[in-house]
Amino acid sequence: MIDKTAIINKDAKVHSSVKVGPYSIIGPNVEIGENTEIQSHVSITGNTKIGKANKIYPFVSINDPQDLKYNGEETNLVIGDNNKIREYVTINPGTIGGGSKTIIGNNCLFMISSHIAHDCQIGNNVIIANNVPLGGHAVIEDNVVIGGNSAVQQFTRIGKMAMIGGMTGVLHDVIPYGLSTGNRNSLQGLNLIGLRRAKFENKDILGLSEAYKEIFASKNINENISKLNGSFKENPLVKEVIEFITKDKKRSICTPFS
Repeated sequence: MIDKTAIINKDAKVHSSVKVGPYSIIGPNVEIGENTEIQSHVSITGNTKIGKANKIYPFVSINDPQDLKYNGEETNLVIGDNNKIREYVTINPGTIGGGSKTIIGNNCLFMISSHIAHDCQIGNNVIIANNVPLGGHAVIEDNVVIGGNSAVQQFTRIGKMAMIGGMTGVLHDVIPYGLSTGNRNSLQGLNLIGLRRAKFENKDILGLSEAYKEIFASKNINENISKLNGSFKENPLVKEVIEFITKDKKRSICTPFS
């Protein structure tokens, strides 16, 4: 159902099952998949593709990147399926300098007044709590939880199933399965509860716990990794952490010494 006060450009591709509430505006290059609900006073512009069964709450704004270098270039935003985007959330498409695309996966929850900046890449099942801004080019992997009133600096990576405590300033990359808190974030250990809930094998969780101690035994992380024995390197969880740490990156790795 389309409310009579909604303004939908004739060139927009909106599935017949989509609901659009009062005073919402949908631009010409927008595509919205079936069973998505757009509530009142939502503004969606640009080259934006929104998948199926999303629910977008009042006063959400999807608009140009907040980047002084942006000059109206054709860039993109892709949002997957089954996401909940709460009131006053702002989402920006990509920029030429960042690959021209912002990507959001499936089954995510973006709470009130969170912000997804240009060129961010967000995985599946991510929860971003109230008043959390993600700076441009941030990478948030699957099953990450970011607590309220935190802030993520541009180009920062947060690995899969990591948890960020509330009111944390994320300046350093957070390893997969890590717990990170602090005014300038430091590593507090592993998300053991999350690992158990995800039904990883106990032997792999125990191996990751032991490897964590050795990886962060001193500030020379690369040297510590080189000294890990072969059994650790066969552990799939440990492999993911090592690959994350050794991958090309813009930010330093968050450590217990950060």
